[in-house]
Amino acid sequence: MMFQRTVWCGVWLAVASGLRADEELFVATPLTSPAEFTAGIEGPACDAAGNIFAVNYARQQTIGRVTPDGKGEVFLTLTGASTGNGIRFNRAGVMFIADYVNHNILAVDPGTRRSRVFAHHDGMNQPNDLAIGPAGTLYASDPNWGDGTGQIWRIGTDGQVTRLADKMGTTNGIEVSPDGKTLYVNESKQRNVWAFSVTAQGALADKRLVKQFPDHGFDGMRCDVDGNLYITRYGKGTVVVMSPQGNIQREIDVLGGKPSNLCFGGPDGRTVYVTEVEQTRLVKFRVDRPGLAWQRWQENRRPN
Repeated sequence: MMFQRTVWCGVWLAVASGLRADEELFVATPLTSPAEFTAGIEGPACDAAGNIFAVNYARQQTIGRVTPDGKGEVFLTLTGASTGNGIRFNRAGVMFIADYVNHNILAVDPGTRRSRVFAHHDGMNQPNDLAIGPAGTLYASDPNWGDGTGQIWRIGTDGQVTRLADKMGTTNGIEVSPDGKTLYVNESKQRNVWAFSVTAQGALADKRLVKQFPDHGFDGMRCDVDGNLYITRYGKGTVVVMSPQGNIQREIDVLGGKPSNLCFGGPDGRTVYVTEVEQTRLVKFRVDRPGLAWQRWQENRRPN
């Protein structure tokens, strides 16, 4: 009886949380074919409809759009020398792109697909990854790969740029906690994951080391709704899932040695999409909890 009760409780919990009892979790499968993207594949981010956007589809300087069933196209081509890296959406559907070549943060109107310079600062090295807070504030990591240093920038909803931290290691993956009170950033070469408290004035305080890894690099980093961090392990070919306290929960093989970034999407927010450089493709895997960005899309749909 005890065994039957345990099995029944496990099935009930799976149903209550939206999980199917037979669903395979944390197992990666390809979404797109190799070489659909260039070796500059990065981003990615999902819109409210569940489409996945990532940079350098078919050729450099493009933004690709891939449907949840894997059909891809060029969504837009950036002008001049602009080349994208991290992508984020705000609640209004505006796409923000880190243009590392021209030291810009670009904004793309969802209706016209036209891009414009939303923010610029000559002190930027090469804005890399983006995070967005509950109120729409953007944060950009800004590594200097040549000397192994990095910075963090805050970009207000009015486009005003403020340097929040410098003299760091090679800042790369960046994310904001669900309550907006903690900013996480990792350093690729130094293999550190740091946390900062975000003050009421928008500054950073109380820098603390969450975890240092003994090997392999980092790239993108995203939160689920519980605040757990999903971090790409560039060179190891995995995504590691880590609690806010730095406890490793699991590690997922992503079918290629160089995952560059990831995002959450799918109809229930429980599909993780990973940009993988070695195979120049998107892969996906199912997880047990929705992503933070997906949850914000759902909040946006609620009636006032």
